[in-house]
Amino acid sequence: MACSSASICYPGTSATGGGGNNRSFLTGSGPAGVLISGRRLGVSTQLRCRSSIVRSDLDSNVSDMRNNAPKGLFPPEPEHYRGPKLKVAIIGAGLAGMSTAVELLDQGHEVDIYESHSFIGGKVGSFVDKRGNHIEMGLHVFFGCYNNLFRLMKKVGADKNLLVKDHTHTFVNKGGEIGELDFRFPVGAPLHGINAFLSTNQLKIYDKARNAVALALSPVVRALVDPDGALREIRDLDRISFSDWFLSKGGTRASIQRMWDPVAYALGFIDCDNISARCMLTIFALFATKTEASLLRMLKGSPDVYLSGPIKKYIMDKGGRFHLRWGCREVLYEKSPDGDTYVTGLLISKATERKVVKADVYVAACDVPGIKRLVPQKWREWEFFDNIYKLVGVPVVTVQLRYNGWVTELQDLERSRQLRRAAGLDNLLYTPDADFSCFADLALASPEDYYLEGQGSLLQCVLTPGDPYMPLPNDEIINRVSKQVLALFPSSQGLEVTWSSVVKIGQSLYREGPGRDPFRPDQKTPVKNFFLAGSYTKQDYIDSMEGATLSGRQASAYICDAGEELVTLRKKIVAAESSETTEAAITSDELSLV
Repeated sequence: MACSSASICYPGTSATGGGGNNRSFLTGSGPAGVLISGRRLGVSTQLRCRSSIVRSDLDSNVSDMRNNAPKGLFPPEPEHYRGPKLKVAIIGAGLAGMSTAVELLDQGHEVDIYESHSFIGGKVGSFVDKRGNHIEMGLHVFFGCYNNLFRLMKKVGADKNLLVKDHTHTFVNKGGEIGELDFRFPVGAPLHGINAFLSTNQLKIYDKARNAVALALSPVVRALVDPDGALREIRDLDRISFSDWFLSKGGTRASIQRMWDPVAYALGFIDCDNISARCMLTIFALFATKTEASLLRMLKGSPDVYLSGPIKKYIMDKGGRFHLRWGCREVLYEKSPDGDTYVTGLLISKATERKVVKADVYVAACDVPGIKRLVPQKWREWEFFDNIYKLVGVPVVTVQLRYNGWVTELQDLERSRQLRRAAGLDNLLYTPDADFSCFADLALASPEDYYLEGQGSLLQCVLTPGDPYMPLPNDEIINRVSKQVLALFPSSQGLEVTWSSVVKIGQSLYREGPGRDPFRPDQKTPVKNFFLAGSYTKQDYIDSMEGATLSGRQASAYICDAGEELVTLRKKIVAAESSETTEAAITSDELSLV
């Protein structure tokens, strides 16, 4: 194959601002014409053209999470803060850190964000290499029930930056056979979901029937009339895997292998045998009760331009400050005579420069490996902090492959070879027959930055589990993935990879395995002026972009509720430091006199 690639390595973890090495990155105008998609191959062959009107706003086709939905998933708007202004230091410029910053700035506080990398966004970040290629940390898809994230995007002026996809979940099987969960139905939830599951061609009739029985016996049915009660019941099922629960209700192993494993990999990067039933059933309950919850959106282009960029601008316009390449090396703290522990500052560094940052409030907006490095070892005496060490991250590898033709164009061989018009499947794609569980052609799905005139598909493939691929060299990974792409799309025989990139993240999402949910920490910690944010922290959604945004809202609410107490603590710390300075000066004078 004619192929060029680049390699860049970044030590550390974006969300922590710290210097550990759990993450490394190895990397290497809109489309013209109408997109043609082939589906249901082997059953019937259909062509469909996308509407000339591109849906890109958040004013419609979004789930209303204020009604008939669990209350914890979308908190009401906060009351206007009337307490004293606080100086807040946030560690990590990922989605959780920026969500926290936006909320606090809106309440009139002063915010500084410290990030060890040269770019923002954390796991939803992206950057441009020396050749102008946009490198993403992963594949980002927005469900229609991401109300907290959509609220944030509207606030920062990014509400026109998403493209709505067809309301169907597409499975690509070996040999180019397409299966679907097609939610396009004249009647909404729950009937549209029932029709999708009963009519899917991804499963055999026997498996569909057993699948229907299992879902009918799930808390998903209760969610139709009692969403809060259903969520409590679902949370109680965290102790078992989805496979154990599903098989116990009559589901089949074939359903897991052909449909639910790819979905589980896409949600949590682990399969149904290892993912908590709580994680999967939380999504199913939303799909069953909210028509738009299963409707997918993708960014118009790269996250740096269309997601992180607008949030950063909003923060800076509000007076917030970003300090890039400044990593937190140590949390400095003291213990008062009455036994209270409080943070006195952050030791941060940039290259060889070091300094101590002081604030009224400190927020660690980290991922799991990041917070483990950041928390002082002495704090593990608290069960609250020690529980965090029972959580582990999942390795994931994201591969980008640029072709000289249109890989996912299954209908017309001639169309797949021409480069005048974009052609193929424009949606998130699942597969049970490759090491990448989900993928998309970004040249179609996110064309603003990824469609290049005179070039073809840009496949972004998420390798899960990523463990087998972490030690492999870049070229070997590209070779294996391109062979699996060919097995899924035999019509792409003869197309060449012209550019590639590989992004390795040693610990990405926390492993949402059975029994892990009780160990997730709250945003409010035993240390009065130290708070947490991050999708792994306690919130009712799963580890995701929506979970990260929600955690930021919750962290901000805790900080504002404690405003008066935090100012009192600040005065106490200043008085103690002043007293220590005075005592040191007196001791110095006495020594000089002697």
